[in-house]
Amino acid sequence: MSFRKAVDLLALADMATARYGGVTLDDIVAEFEVDRRTAQRMTKALEETFPACETDTAPDRRKYWRLPRPDLRQAAQTMLQARELTALEQSIRRATRDGDTRDAQTLTRLRDRLLAATPGSQARRIEADAEALLEAQGFASRPGPRLRERYDLLALIAEALQAPWQLHLTYAGARDNAPRERVIEPYGLILGTRRYLVARVPGSDTQLRHFRLDRIETAQIGKASFARDPDFDLAAHTERAFGSFHAEAEYGEVVWRFAPHAAEVARAFQFHPRQEMTDDPDGALTVRFQASGHLEMAWHLYQWGDSVEVLAPEALRVLVEGHRRADFPSFP
Repeated sequence: MSFRKAVDLLALADMATARYGGVTLDDIVAEFEVDRRTAQRMTKALEETFPACETDTAPDRRKYWRLPRPDLRQAAQTMLQARELTALEQSIRRATRDGDTRDAQTLTRLRDRLLAATPGSQARRIEADAEALLEAQGFASRPGPRLRERYDLLALIAEALQAPWQLHLTYAGARDNAPRERVIEPYGLILGTRRYLVARVPGSDTQLRHFRLDRIETAQIGKASFARDPDFDLAAHTERAFGSFHAEAEYGEVVWRFAPHAAEVARAFQFHPRQEMTDDPDGALTVRFQASGHLEMAWHLYQWGDSVEVLAPEALRVLVEGHRRADFPSFP
């Protein structure tokens, strides 16, 4: 469950507790500005998360969901622990440092709701323990350039993937950059320098296609669901590329040889999940794997200067040969 959905679920629990008669689907649609189908999913989540949730059908055949007041407090006591609060605090700090204002605000609201529903003595103890853990563990950030996130689009894709539902896109293709209406069946996200949505186009063929998220102008969930191929494995699919870009015509054996003075640093890298490393007699390190994506390989190899040699494929060797430098002061 995403953090945003968790916040909405807690807000719905508040409503179901505060209103003596309970809440209806119409109440949820109006309060959260969602469609009826989403409201139905929210009531299902409410029933699963809070076992004491009661339902009742009025004479007008409208269904009501009601949550006894003690249940919300007991559930919060059960699920909120110091390490969980620590994880929330770390995520808030990461989001703030990385400029993800929307995530930081959402996580902060979730933290405050959980603490508000926790008895004072327990909340103070949890906060003290969490502060100690944060001081001991520190927190991480992700430096470097990256495309700006579109959180509304990511949330929509996550909802479509979970069902799964078809997605209706306005997508600008690479050929003429002209936006076109597309209907796709989403299968997963590939995260990298650029983010790609792996999907099939219904009615065309069974080939998986990749849609760049930064080229999606508009998106909405369709009314039709679809049967996802049970044999599809996103991890296996992703392994066919070095980065996020797939090019089946380039797929094949890749062999890099790192010079002896760079071997120790290179040995600490995972260049590919299925890589094989061999120590050469002269102290060099040879790395082998199967993948495509020569351009992203070239971007990475440039950071190693002249300390790495491409033995295969020939097309990649030619691509990087004129750009190997000897004046970089350190390795990646």
